[in-house]
Amino acid sequence: MNTNTHSPASDDFVKMVEVGPRDGLQDEPRLVQLKIKLDLIQRLVESGLKVVEATSFVSPKWIPQLADADELFPLLEQRDDVSYPVLVPNVRGLERALSVNVKAIAVFTAASEAFNQRNINCSIDDSLARIEAVMGMAREHGLWVRGYISCVLGCPYQKDVPVSEVVRVARRLHEIGCDEISLGDTIGVGTPAKARAMIKAVASEVPIARLGAHFHDTYGQAMANLLTCLEEGVRVIDASVAGLGGCPYAKGATGNVATEDVVYMLHGLGLNTGIDLEKLALVGQHISDLLDRRNQSRAGSAIVKARMS
Repeated sequence: MNTNTHSPASDDFVKMVEVGPRDGLQDEPRLVQLKIKLDLIQRLVESGLKVVEATSFVSPKWIPQLADADELFPLLEQRDDVSYPVLVPNVRGLERALSVNVKAIAVFTAASEAFNQRNINCSIDDSLARIEAVMGMAREHGLWVRGYISCVLGCPYQKDVPVSEVVRVARRLHEIGCDEISLGDTIGVGTPAKARAMIKAVASEVPIARLGAHFHDTYGQAMANLLTCLEEGVRVIDASVAGLGGCPYAKGATGNVATEDVVYMLHGLGLNTGIDLEKLALVGQHISDLLDRRNQSRAGSAIVKARMS
C-alpha cells in the first residue's frame, strides 16, 4: 500500500485527523458554499494539520451537502506533507475519487448489525465484502486506506455492542489491508472504563500504531475517553474543528469532539501535534461565525476571548 500515512514518528507525537470538512459539514442544515469549504481546508492546513478529511464520494442523493466532491478535490492545494482522505462507500465511489486523483481514502462499516442495516442497508459481513472489493482496486492504484468502525461503544438501535464484535471487525479490516483503523463512538455514550477495555481488546489483535480514536462528545465523556486511549498507546485521534457536526441520534446533542480541545489537552500533557493552537482556534471561530453556529470548542472559545481582551 501507499506509505503516505503521516503516521506518528515517535511516542510523544499524536497524529490529529481533522474530520470537520467532511464529518462536520455533512450535518449542516444549510448548504455550505464550495468556496467556504475550500477556505476552511486551507486554513486548517495553515494551522499545522497534516491530515484533513476533505469530502465524501457517497451518492449526492444521500448527502447533498457533499455533492460537490468531484469539483472540490481538484481545487485543493496538493502538498507532499498533507493528506486529504476522502470517504468512499463502494467501488462506484472509488471510481469517482480516482477520476480526480485522490491518494488516500476511507471506507466504513460498524460493529453493530442494527446500525449497519439502518445506515447502509446491509449486514456487517456484506459491508466487509464491499470493502474488500474497494481494497482490491485501491491496492492496484497504490492508495492509502483507513477503515472506520462505527458504534464501538454503543448503538442507537441495539444499545450494547459486544467488544468481541468490535475486535472481529477490526481484525478483518486489518487482514483486508487497511493501513489505519478508526474506532468510533458514534453516539458518544462511552465512558473511560469501557473505552479502555475496548482499546485493549482490539490492540490484542491489531497493532496499536494502526488504531485511531473517533469519539463524539454527546455525554461530555470524549476527552476522558481519549485520555484513557492515550494511556493505552493510541497516537491517532480524529476530531472536528469547533466541534462541527451534530449527533443525528441524540437531538440537540453535540457531536464530534472539538479539535482545539483535544490539542489543548495533548499540549498540556507534553505531547506534540505540530499544530499552532492559536491559529486553529481562530479557524474554529471563523467557520462558526460563517455558519452562524455556536463554537462548540471550549478551549478555542477561551483562546479567542483572551486574544480579544
